[in-house]
Amino acid sequence: MKIAFIGAGSVGFTRKLVADILTVPELRELEICLEDIDASNLDLIYHVLERDIQANKLGQVRLTRTTEQKKAIEGAKYVVSVARVGGLDAFALDVEIPMKYGVNQCVGDTICAGGIMYGQRTIPVIVDICGDIKALAEPDALFLNYSNPNAMNTWAANTYGGVQTLGLCHGVQGGHHQIAEVLGLPQSEVDIICAGINHQTWYIQVKHKGKDMRGKLLEGFRNHPRFSKEEKIRIDILEKIGYYSTESNGHLSEYLSWYRKRPGELDQWIDYSSWIHGEPGGYLRVCREGRARFDQEAKEYEKMEPLKYTPENRSSEHGSHIIEGLETGRVYRGHFNVINRGAITNLPLDCVVEVPGYVDGNGISIPIVGELPAPCAAICNASIAVQRLSVEAALEGDPVKLKQAMLLDPLTGAVCTPPEVWNLADDMLKAESNWLPQYKKYIQGLR
Repeated sequence: MKIAFIGAGSVGFTRKLVADILTVPELRELEICLEDIDASNLDLIYHVLERDIQANKLGQVRLTRTTEQKKAIEGAKYVVSVARVGGLDAFALDVEIPMKYGVNQCVGDTICAGGIMYGQRTIPVIVDICGDIKALAEPDALFLNYSNPNAMNTWAANTYGGVQTLGLCHGVQGGHHQIAEVLGLPQSEVDIICAGINHQTWYIQVKHKGKDMRGKLLEGFRNHPRFSKEEKIRIDILEKIGYYSTESNGHLSEYLSWYRKRPGELDQWIDYSSWIHGEPGGYLRVCREGRARFDQEAKEYEKMEPLKYTPENRSSEHGSHIIEGLETGRVYRGHFNVINRGAITNLPLDCVVEVPGYVDGNGISIPIVGELPAPCAAICNASIAVQRLSVEAALEGDPVKLKQAMLLDPLTGAVCTPPEVWNLADDMLKAESNWLPQYKKYIQGLR
């Protein structure tokens, strides 16, 4: 069996995913093929994994590498995308250009002006990967997408790429841990059901031994010594809307029109102890610091202890558990991003939703959740409209749809007038032209 990683040069994340897979005894007779357009990063992750695999005495694992996408995908049963199109150079533009217009993002990888442009770069690449999967991979190969903007990419892959794709994220797991902590219970005893869209998913059920615990969350978060300071926006939304969100304080803040539109008021909603709590441009800062440390980290990777492929070291990332369920028949329950098809009855049928899913030897099963609470559905529907226009704009190279997506984006629209949105989009198109071939003719006209 062959598993291909596209964009594998993300050393830490790829290393973790591979370790998770090779923790499963039945998944050790396989080829892992690493692909990245950056040969130096590719060499680094290859040698790090080679050393890990040797240290765990897994000589039966075949590790290969290539800078050619087609070669990586050929014959694969599973294709995993961890690609970041444009890398840090493009991502910096996603954050810094909107900031000039007052659009203050903490991350900028999902919606808002930055996430929309991220999608313009990434969606055509995702559809291209799907073309290679259909042509070269095993029949019915499964595409596991970790690349952001996750919902847009998963929408494009399923609907326009024609490949069964699951979008995978770890926001649900992080919030689950928080909820268990504020309730003072072991996480394994707290049963949750989440539903919504990626990064705007809601804990609609929280139970302990069959008893509904949602009524205890607001008091628990308000009284928690750390979360009460770090998660002010999530707590405010819990109070106003009635449901806790899966996403971090900083992420959640940029999908809504209420918290980041007035610079003088932002500090009351965020915490600077970590970028993820809402620091303006926080994730970009952390990424830049990481790149500055990369040469030193590369040396450290060569010296650090190899990972131990043991169950207690396995992460909660969904990817390995999905593959394990499909290949061994063991049942796995997680939360996945899929085409709705009625799972959430008051969201569009064709959008991408994040809902519970079950995996076993019979495949992937998605239960019917039913209606989201009305306020949660309203918040999601606003973002779905932005996602739909963004996907269509990316595939058609349509600057009008791109600008309409930005205009309808909750935070961008709260800060900018329509003429400012038009100028913002044009500035971003010009600056990111190297990664936007579908807009070439329009950008030439701007210049």
